[in-house]
Amino acid sequence: MTTDEPLPTIVIVGRPNVGKSTLFNAIIGDRRSIVGDEPGITRDRIYGEAQYGTKRFGVIDTGGIVPDDDALIPTEILKQARVALEIASHIVFVIDGRTEITSSDRDLAKLLRPLNKPITLAVNKIDATVRENLVHEFYSLGLGEPVGISAEHRRGINGLLETITAPFPESEPEVEEEEGAEKQRRIKVAIIGRPNVGKSTMLNALVGSERSIVSPVAGTTRDAVDETIHDGNTTYRFVDTAGIRRKGKTTEMTEKLSVVMARRHIRMANVVLVMIDATEGVVGADATIAGYAHEEGRAVIIVVNKWDAMDEAGKRKFTEDVKDELKFLDYAPIIFASAKNGEGIRRIVSTIRRSFENASKRVTTGELNRFVETLKFESDIKIYYITQASIRPPTFVVFTDKADKMHFSVERYLINRLREHFKFDGTPIVIKTKRR
Repeated sequence: MTTDEPLPTIVIVGRPNVGKSTLFNAIIGDRRSIVGDEPGITRDRIYGEAQYGTKRFGVIDTGGIVPDDDALIPTEILKQARVALEIASHIVFVIDGRTEITSSDRDLAKLLRPLNKPITLAVNKIDATVRENLVHEFYSLGLGEPVGISAEHRRGINGLLETITAPFPESEPEVEEEEGAEKQRRIKVAIIGRPNVGKSTMLNALVGSERSIVSPVAGTTRDAVDETIHDGNTTYRFVDTAGIRRKGKTTEMTEKLSVVMARRHIRMANVVLVMIDATEGVVGADATIAGYAHEEGRAVIIVVNKWDAMDEAGKRKFTEDVKDELKFLDYAPIIFASAKNGEGIRRIVSTIRRSFENASKRVTTGELNRFVETLKFESDIKIYYITQASIRPPTFVVFTDKADKMHFSVERYLINRLREHFKFDGTPIVIKTKRR
């Protein structure tokens, strides 16, 4: 499987207190690759990526959000988990093996069956051989053969994953494209921003169709919608993600999952369009959302939408405001556009291509060594040589006479000079230091 397609996803459901989050942690375990204690939604530990053998997949824990309330009716659990269940490749219905089947369990089973998704009934807390006989009591739920597990003691997890991942595609290592290759080039673009900044209208303007549901009601797009256009030897795949709300306001699970989905699409994108509403100005939530794209090391373009409703003379002031609020995106081009009127669309497409090319650019070690000779540092650090380790984002290893990481100001100077000298517009640059 290449990163062109989303990973197959396992969704864990069940009533409160049956061990959904413990199972999530057991599956992700030390294979946890992407979710960390980073700002934003993932602190809730509701989405992670894992690997079993050669199969990579996503895992969503609906227990991260469902209130810890035994009175919570299953229809409400299901309603809140809808976004996750729609994209599920496999549903794991967790039940507590130490208790009798409750009416909530039966109701939830009845609601899951019509979804026509592969379902595994995981009977949790079966932590000793003597308890295995209890598993058979759960056949009556009509979800096929129950699987006894102990999420806490990691019993039965491998068997569970073997069954679930059997139909998942093998993961293929991602192959980097050669710079300047004349073959068909694919550029994946995620359109992100707060609800109602015009992402769906922008997608329609970019692809010239009415595929997205466009509505003045904030939060119309609940999951991602994608479209493809071809231009010469380049295929652009645009993904319009659900509007990301500030975490504190994201009370419903549906909305929290929208953030998880958006971050998932940012990860798969090569270029990210961060959309800002010209009529509202730059707000704190814009910085949070743009930060997701920056953290993932993606090429970023800031698109100020609805500019047709604004005074042309205010462009310079607005640009200054954007640069003040989004200081960490000083490399991102700013484009003023109107998705409604089609203004700035051609410029967005050409800037996407240029940003992708810059993020994919390779500089030879010879060129970098000649560049090092032109550097004039005020600090006492000595740089011996630089080599480029990878692309998207361009990552450089700097060999110095110091064991410590470079001082922020020195790193900043170096990044600015690299950007200026080798034209790395639109892409972050990563610096790693090593003592020679």
